[in-house]
Amino acid sequence: MRIHPAASRVNRLAKEHPGLFVAFDLLVNEAGNSLVDQTLEKRRRQLESFAKRFFRKKDSVLLSPATRDVKLARRWFQKVGAELDGIIAKRVDLPYQSGERTGMQKIKKLRSADCVVGGFRYARARKDVGSLLLGLYDKAGLLHYVGFTSSFSETQRKQLTPKMEALVQPPGFTGQAPGGPSRWATYRSVEWQPLSPKLVVEVRYDHFSAGRFRHGTRFLRWRPDKSPRQCGLGQIKLRTSKIALLPSGDELTMGCF
Repeated sequence: MRIHPAASRVNRLAKEHPGLFVAFDLLVNEAGNSLVDQTLEKRRRQLESFAKRFFRKKDSVLLSPATRDVKLARRWFQKVGAELDGIIAKRVDLPYQSGERTGMQKIKKLRSADCVVGGFRYARARKDVGSLLLGLYDKAGLLHYVGFTSSFSETQRKQLTPKMEALVQPPGFTGQAPGGPSRWATYRSVEWQPLSPKLVVEVRYDHFSAGRFRHGTRFLRWRPDKSPRQCGLGQIKLRTSKIALLPSGDELTMGCF
């Protein structure tokens, strides 16, 4: 929401929705010396020392939590899905791996949800279905747009198109609806067709926040056995989390991202 051309609105939204800078590595120290050839274990110690000196009174700049305690890492993992995307596990004996995934792994928690198909978009280059637009009902009975799924083969898209076109009927979404054209997308890429809320799909997702799947979802299956009205926001269970400074001396094996 803070990406906006009007300076007054940028300043207002920055105060209403402040960002955080979470430091998880230190590549150059305050003297300008490169640390990229040092192991992560050594860089982490210097990052913690740097954070003690410079982060103390700056609430918007934090040190990433880190631990070698697997039990603690598993507790962090239970909080994944709200503010946290997942856990990163890294090798502490390697120097900085620029542009590589060598020595590190992202560990995400994948969940599934049953959603109403409230609309669809055509593919850019042809008149076939490009993506299905997903909706969930709130307690007031309004269908809110929460994201999309587009993991279909060429053959599946051609088969889906006449079925979707037969169900075109406004309004599609009765609550939050897909947005209109923007500076980053053409009208063709954001134009969508509303559907009568009759179809239910199960999709896999990794992160849900602010009423949206933050990334594209993966189609799993159709749910003809489930009523669209059973697809509510309540099935998305969010857990809040708090990033905190760890005591000095903890060395990185796993961290939140």
